[in-house]
Amino acid sequence: MADPKGFLTVQRELPKRRPVDVRIKSWREVYEDFGRDRLEKQASRCMDCGIPFCHQGCPLGNLIPEWNDLVYRKDWRDAVERLHATNNFPEFTGRLCPAPCESACVLGISQEPVTIKRVEVEIIDRAWAEGWVRPLPPPVKTGKKVAIVGSGPAGLAAAQQLTRAGHDVCVYERADRIGGLLRYGIPEFKMEKRHLDRRIAQMRAEGTEFRTSVNVGVDITADELRAQYDAVLLAGGATVWRDLPVPGRELKGIHQAMEYLPLANRVQEGDMEEPPISAKGKHVVVIGGGDTGADCIGTAIRQGAESITQLEIMPRPPATRPEHQPWPTYPMLFKMESAHEELADLGGDRLYAISTQEFLGDEDGNVRALRVVDVEGPQTGFKPIPGTEREIPAELVTLAMGFLGPQREGLLEQLGVELDQRGNVARDADYATSVPGVFVAGDMGRGQSLIVWAIAEGRSAAHGVDKYLSGDTTLPKPIPPTARPIA
Repeated sequence: MADPKGFLTVQRELPKRRPVDVRIKSWREVYEDFGRDRLEKQASRCMDCGIPFCHQGCPLGNLIPEWNDLVYRKDWRDAVERLHATNNFPEFTGRLCPAPCESACVLGISQEPVTIKRVEVEIIDRAWAEGWVRPLPPPVKTGKKVAIVGSGPAGLAAAQQLTRAGHDVCVYERADRIGGLLRYGIPEFKMEKRHLDRRIAQMRAEGTEFRTSVNVGVDITADELRAQYDAVLLAGGATVWRDLPVPGRELKGIHQAMEYLPLANRVQEGDMEEPPISAKGKHVVVIGGGDTGADCIGTAIRQGAESITQLEIMPRPPATRPEHQPWPTYPMLFKMESAHEELADLGGDRLYAISTQEFLGDEDGNVRALRVVDVEGPQTGFKPIPGTEREIPAELVTLAMGFLGPQREGLLEQLGVELDQRGNVARDADYATSVPGVFVAGDMGRGQSLIVWAIAEGRSAAHGVDKYLSGDTTLPKPIPPTARPIA
């Protein structure tokens, strides 16, 4: 293990966020540098438990005690090898995953858990800086061709695994750049796109082919795709967003989060100087209290919103683990993300147990306000509380209420794949769909979930595809498709 007394002598410490008034003036990531010596001390807190429950919390099965010990011993190069053994893209998960591994950390029963996520991201960032991350092209080619539809984390993970197994892999993306929501959903202040770009460059050097601006099911039919490839993997995500069908929804100024956020990212990519949908000088309301809602808040702040209010229909979560969510499960707790910290500093509001009854417009058809009401908990069906009706000014509204499943029109209908009871693409233990030679991974098969689950499913689906094409496989299979997300 690392330092046998580390968890007794070292307190949990994370890098500081840059001051709010400084960081909101740019789109750079919000955290300051964290000294290497300080990180090695944090790694020393790992207890190397006889039963490492952090493994239970991590869908990828990351070898957390092993690379914590290696970092403590200053063996960073071996640490990144252990990290890459289970995770293709630790620089993504280290920035974007909510760290269910830390919720399952044994130390977390009585103290603050090990800073697993921070150790992970520092390992991979140093590995890139030192030149330890290099292309790994396959020594032998199989002659088999695989098409992967969708270039989010599930599609990219599967593509890298199958390319390294020797197959000719082509990733199709209907957007103009590779990355899926990593590219156009995650704001720059949460993950700068240089991290994504260098992974794509590595994958190209390994032999993976990428084709952008191709809408499979429209630009190329399902039959044409299957005729050209020996196997097809569906990794297009859960793209059907949840709407809010209340009176006034047709007013101008009301947008889905995934209509709003990509435009801000395109500005950062240099495609335009100003986004067509901007919060500048406007009263903004964000409906939805999750991570996507926080992304909308941080984006609106950097665009210069006049005011921002976030609404969530659920009651405010507790600050500490409730009894009905015992260790090592992932608890639903009140979180103060960087965007929430910025919102509080600027005098914005986060309102819980509140429901929108109607959007109110002006004479030009623009939204001007929301009529809202406080509601009781979900056990009552969110029953309105009489006498709490009021209006909230709003000139821009973003709907960040999650996703309902994959788009059925086009590719899925053409393939004729079976769907499960939740409307996702059904699959067997090898991630194979009801159509021979067609597989599915990520949110398209599991429903809206976390990035760490997407990468784990991409790796697991690659196992199934390789076995289908080669008769056997040595590729790992982190999780079965029946496993359910813990968050």
